[in-house]
Amino acid sequence: MRLLPGLLLLLPLMSSLAHAEMFDDVFDRGELRIALEADTPPFNFKKDDKLTGFEVELGELLAREMDLRASFITTDDTDLLPGVESGKYDVAINHIAVTPELRDRFDFSEPYSYSKAHLIAPKQEKPLLARLGALTSSQFASRTQATEGVDLRSQVEPKTLGKKDKTLTLAIPFQKGNPAFKSSLDKALQRIKADGRLAALSQKWFDTDMSRPAKP
Repeated sequence: MRLLPGLLLLLPLMSSLAHAEMFDDVFDRGELRIALEADTPPFNFKKDDKLTGFEVELGELLAREMDLRASFITTDDTDLLPGVESGKYDVAINHIAVTPELRDRFDFSEPYSYSKAHLIAPKQEKPLLARLGALTSSQFASRTQATEGVDLRSQVEPKTLGKKDKTLTLAIPFQKGNPAFKSSLDKALQRIKADGRLAALSQKWFDTDMSRPAKP
């Protein structure tokens, strides 16, 4: 099939508009739709029927920096990433570890947190915890039926558990092909890193700064 010269000239513009669609939709709406599971303290959970946790406060900070309202949607691991992929949610902030497989499906923000693989231990339960010291035996627990890409518990293979130098990178996934949205999200994240708010938030919830890779 041959394309008319006029159509050829329009193709770059059409591509640019396609990339801008998510950015325009989010800012026209004035709301950032954030999906999370709300059952993994201290990352995100409910206390007295109110959402709280490190990633809830992070989402609120990022939305405010982007001049948006934060709208949190509680879902489960069967819907979380498919919902982001389909556009049902704008982003997921649910301690998701970046992997090559997920990079094939999503674009990601800059990292907002890091964790050593030795903090992860296989266990079927997901008990509550209050501080980083409890992570070794509880928080990053593997599920009985792991779902691809949902969070650290389902992203770390058993063979990595013994590698203490393995660092897992946590970032925010969103639909591929949205550079304007990525730029806005990354700039918001950079600002809360630069002025120390992200480090303070990490200290509040984990008693340590997990916003930077740990030194060897």
